[in-house]
This record gives sequence, C-alpha cells and structure tokens, in this order.
Amino acid sequence: MQIVFVLPDGSERGITVREGMSIMAAATSNGIGGIVGECGGNAMCATCHVYISDQRLPSVSEEEDELLEGTADERTLESRLGCQIRLTGDLDGLRVRLPGRQV
Repeated sequence: MQIVFVLPDGSERGITVREGMSIMAAATSNGIGGIVGECGGNAMCATCHVYISDQRLPSVSEEEDELLEGTADERTLESRLGCQIRLTGDLDGLRVRLPGRQV
C-alpha cells in the first residue's frame, strides 16, 4: 500500500508500506525526516505528531488525546500521534502532513 508524507516545506514523498505498520514506523524505516519517535511507539512522548485530515481513521483514544496536549508544534483538530495509527488496506493513499518541529 502507498502513503504520502507532506513535508513542512510542502514537498511530498510517497512510500510503499506493509499493512500493520504504524505511521511512525513507516516514516522512520523509510528515512522520512520530521518524525522522531523517541519512545519507540509506546505512546509516551508525542514526538511522532502528525496532521491527518481523513475520515477513515479511528477515533483518538483518551491516552492519545492527553499526549497531544504536549506536542511541540501547534495541536489542531487534525493532530494525531503516528505511533497510534496502524496502516490497514483501507488507508491506502493516506496523506500525512508533518509539523515543522517535534521537540
């Protein structure tokens, strides 16, 4: 499946990922700068903050919502933690916008 990362400068980078990966793991394993993932995907640091405007995503959990309060860049209604979103076949073509900073 394919997802597209929109970098802070507006450039785009599409990558092929396997189903079941988190957005954070997909980014870090494909050399996408802008996602730090300090805690390794354990929902403890909010350094995998991304912006996604897509109705196909699952709802924000209470834990994710609390962590999003500590993001380095502005939190918006599109803010999500990349470690909390598992890529499934129905998310093929997902567009993920990266914030200007994570820490």
